[in-house]
Amino acid sequence: MTRELFCLAACALGLLGVQQAGAATPAAELHRLQIFQFPEPVRYTHHNDDFTVRVRVPGGVWRDLYEYRATVDLDSKQDASMVYFNFDGSVEVAVQKNNGNASRVVVRPDSKGVKAALKDGVAYFTLDKPQNLSVEFDGDKLHNLHLFTHAIRKDMPSLPADFDPKQIAQGKTPDFTQKEVFFGPGIHSGKFRVRSNSNVYIHGSAILTSPLIIDRVENVRVVSDGLFHGVDGFAIRNSRNVLVDGAIFINQPGGTMGCTASDDVESRSIRTIGGGKWSDGLPNYSCSRVKISDSFIRTSDDCITVYNHRGDTWGSSRDFNVTNTTLWADVAHAIMIGIHGNTPTPAHPEPEVIEGLRFSNIDILEHDEDDPEYEGAIGIMAGDDNLVRDVVFDGIRVDHIEEGKLFNFHIAYTPKYNTSPGRGIEDITLRNVSYSGKGSPSASAVYGHDAARKVRNIVLENVTVGGKRLTGPENNVLDIGPFAEGVVYK
Repeated sequence: MTRELFCLAACALGLLGVQQAGAATPAAELHRLQIFQFPEPVRYTHHNDDFTVRVRVPGGVWRDLYEYRATVDLDSKQDASMVYFNFDGSVEVAVQKNNGNASRVVVRPDSKGVKAALKDGVAYFTLDKPQNLSVEFDGDKLHNLHLFTHAIRKDMPSLPADFDPKQIAQGKTPDFTQKEVFFGPGIHSGKFRVRSNSNVYIHGSAILTSPLIIDRVENVRVVSDGLFHGVDGFAIRNSRNVLVDGAIFINQPGGTMGCTASDDVESRSIRTIGGGKWSDGLPNYSCSRVKISDSFIRTSDDCITVYNHRGDTWGSSRDFNVTNTTLWADVAHAIMIGIHGNTPTPAHPEPEVIEGLRFSNIDILEHDEDDPEYEGAIGIMAGDDNLVRDVVFDGIRVDHIEEGKLFNFHIAYTPKYNTSPGRGIEDITLRNVSYSGKGSPSASAVYGHDAARKVRNIVLENVTVGGKRLTGPENNVLDIGPFAEGVVYK
């Protein structure tokens, strides 16, 4: 079955809609819309009625989206909303606020340049390329709409001719002995152990309530238009050459998707909303050659972490590249590096290193941390004899800090997590980093532990707070503490 016939068949089944604009002109064919219906018969169990969201290609017919309920912010436990769809070309979006009046609306991140017009409680805006956004009425960030989009995929296979939704309802799971594994429309639960040299495809109307188990495998590709709901324990472990592309996670009790003792791992277009305890977004332990891109990560713990030894995992972390991503930490840090590692013992005598990390074109929408030592939208806390070196943050935009610091680089020795201080932090660059100044921040901090465990060679190049460039220590803005040397301002 061709993709075009699949689109028509799926529309008839109410599983998916592809809409094109106007007459069959070359320009009109550029505008295509693909929406995914919630699987019956439990349509209302996951719904949030705070918003009515519709979308259309320019000049086309408005199509309703399913508004998912997603819990945010461990501190207060509120229900926000989420919608998702795919498109090519341009689409028009209408978001109606259903509860209370609306006097203003913003679409964040600001860097995306999406402006909404508000009329009679409905926000209208146009997208000319796929974006991951937060739509907020009257400054309400706890009951906002998360809008996740993606280009229509050319690599998603057609619905199999023998697909039967009744089999999914009866508990039938995909056959993981095959090299091509397909999750069709419906709600899936079970034990999903992925094999080496396989491709896993997840339809946009598929909901998985169990994690994929990616452990001791290689050459795995996961391509998803669908949703992981309430899933805990999704981790890539002891594996190599793994790609996860497009997965959406909501309402997970813990973290989203971890990487442990694995190499050559790519996370692309990951969208997650987590409000549970220890709900780290993308935590990494002893991994190398990791890429993260085009993602939106909202958590009630750290959004992205890079650590070494913990539990039964040992080894250094190297060569990370994080780009074009939005981070939102309702609790804790957007970026956290270095607190867990290997204090040498006779069984494991070698301390570990974290090096070669690059973060570029990142929007940090929120940061809230109550403990002063742990504060930092961008945090490097070297503990457990870790040496953190050669890290570059380039093109980072921080919108709001409820409580915390813009950055915090120090040698950590905390009874809660560490058995020794870190060995050092060195060769760190912040370039073109801007913080709006909005919120209630405390001063950024740089300090070491002792003469043998220093923070050194820190370059602050065009780092601004409230539009003012940092040129040296300043009360309430930047504190340079003991055992810190070689801090350079440009």
